[in-house]
Amino acid sequence: MKTIPALLLICIFNILAPAADCQAADNVNPVPIPPGEQGLPTKTAETWLTVSPTNNILEGAIFDADGNLLFCDVSNRKIMRMTPDKKLFTVAELPDIRAGGIAFHKDGRLFMAALDLAKGVGGILAWSPDTGKLESIIPLEAGYWPNDLVFAPDGGFYFSNFRRSNAIPAGGIYYVAPDFKKITPVISNLDQANGVALSPDGKILWATEFAKNRLHRAVLADPVTISPIGAAIPYHFSGITPDSMRIDKSGNIYVAIYGQGRVVIFNDLGIPIGQILLPERENGKNLLSTSLAINPDSRDLYVVSSNAEKSQPAAIFKGEALSPGQRPLNIPK
Repeated sequence: MKTIPALLLICIFNILAPAADCQAADNVNPVPIPPGEQGLPTKTAETWLTVSPTNNILEGAIFDADGNLLFCDVSNRKIMRMTPDKKLFTVAELPDIRAGGIAFHKDGRLFMAALDLAKGVGGILAWSPDTGKLESIIPLEAGYWPNDLVFAPDGGFYFSNFRRSNAIPAGGIYYVAPDFKKITPVISNLDQANGVALSPDGKILWATEFAKNRLHRAVLADPVTISPIGAAIPYHFSGITPDSMRIDKSGNIYVAIYGQGRVVIFNDLGIPIGQILLPERENGKNLLSTSLAINPDSRDLYVVSSNAEKSQPAAIFKGEALSPGQRPLNIPK
């Protein structure tokens, strides 16, 4: 008579008695890779630079024209710059609101998607590196909760509206005309719209829906109109939850997964083709991965992340993309 393996007996018992603790290997990791993504080509990033010894929330990673990495220290209301030789500088400080997404305007100003969830207000600000002054592009009283933004080829920009009300979807993706006077909804009724990105040719708009775990793809007929059969939800995420995204020059989409310490990579149809894991995620560390940036002059990819525990650090992690980064449409070579 053959002996039933011990692990199989444990799992059979778990089926018969759900309260039992099944210690199968796949369940040991506090953030296991979802079954449908376990076969994806996988690389692990390396810890590159500790930004803070405590769990400051980091967001909004982008590159400037000089190869510096800019990102938001949300906890301290700062915009930071990391030089290629790992030196950190404060670029700008915000007095009473927190920036979570940033992008450069063609005139050199740094636009910020700023939000204060506790007060329920948000807006778009622009900071001038020449004068150090902040100006309001979309005022706080307009009622939006901007989370991220990306510039379009025509000089306008898209931003994600993170709003929800009593679990009712009240957010979406909006387009702001080049003169910044007209705001038009493009994708409506999203539940905490988070990441927003454009394909290299500016014709496909991508968005993540934080509270519904969805990836949206919209083929644009013009900046504010989705083609008749251009709207799709090509992917539903497992667990929590898609955050910011970036696109490389080949059109691949990289989505930071908040709470899982990893980045999932999709092709231009929204099909997953790879993933990048952060170190020590299997030990429950570095899980609050919010954003990433890909160097336009290389395949270097940087992820910003932090921890839920106050005593654990916030850091930048370096990995490798499938292709060099998409050069911002408004930044010259």
